[in-house]
Amino acid sequence: MTARRKDKNQKWALAFVIVNMVLFTLFFAWPGVLGVYYSFTDYTGISANFIGLENYVNLFQDKSFYKALGRTFLYTVLSVPLLYVFSLLISVLLVNKYTKGKSIAKIIFFFPWLISPIVAGVIFRWMFGESFGFINYALGLIGVDPVSWSSDGNMALMVVLFATIWGGTAFNMLIMMSALMNIPKSYYEAADIDGANGWQKFMNITLPSLKPTTFMVILLSVIHAMKEFAMVQSLTNGGPGTDNTFLVQYIYQTGFDQRNIGYASAVSMVLFVILLIFALVNMKVEERSKI
Repeated sequence: MTARRKDKNQKWALAFVIVNMVLFTLFFAWPGVLGVYYSFTDYTGISANFIGLENYVNLFQDKSFYKALGRTFLYTVLSVPLLYVFSLLISVLLVNKYTKGKSIAKIIFFFPWLISPIVAGVIFRWMFGESFGFINYALGLIGVDPVSWSSDGNMALMVVLFATIWGGTAFNMLIMMSALMNIPKSYYEAADIDGANGWQKFMNITLPSLKPTTFMVILLSVIHAMKEFAMVQSLTNGGPGTDNTFLVQYIYQTGFDQRNIGYASAVSMVLFVILLIFALVNMKVEERSKI
């Protein structure tokens, strides 16, 4: 009986593995192979002619590509540290035994994660609209001039950062809260005996203990930021003009609006290489930190 049950469990396990391999091949590996192939063609959705490295040559001479890449890097450099700091701060407060109302606070901070990025973009577009936005209306009530949230590129990017922090904090918060609760209490008890204050315990116990989680959170945040599309598309549509057109938006516009799928595939391959390099560097730094 035990042998039959074990054999049955092995068959089920094999079935699940096969299903996952099929899904991975259909929805990840095969589209990836097609993307690589299309990047060497002039594919427009109808026909594809092999043109070698022409797309890549044109890509690295394209000022619009560099502008989108630079804006994406700026957004990533600004959003990832802010997300990390806010997530860490909220996580520390929510696991602290002296914090009151933690259950309600968890719901409040977790709720934005349940909202679609498109809906989040629409919400912030309404809040920060120049002529109809709630924020400018509130500023007008106290005698402050309206702020050009959508017509100024830098202010529009700031609104995108606000929306990113509001919507992205919850996921990082959950990961960090789990890591914080797994730190042995004996570390803090020993620090209390030695007379350490709260800041000293945070810097010498909490942060070092969170190092593996920090690497993972930063890696996931960078990947998400570099691939940001839906929220920005609904919030600014890359505007004003093309000031806040990120790389994935540029790929979308080139591939679907201009129907230059081969060129868009080349841009996608560049983005893939950038993310792969960052992931490898991040993993290498993490390995060295364990030595």
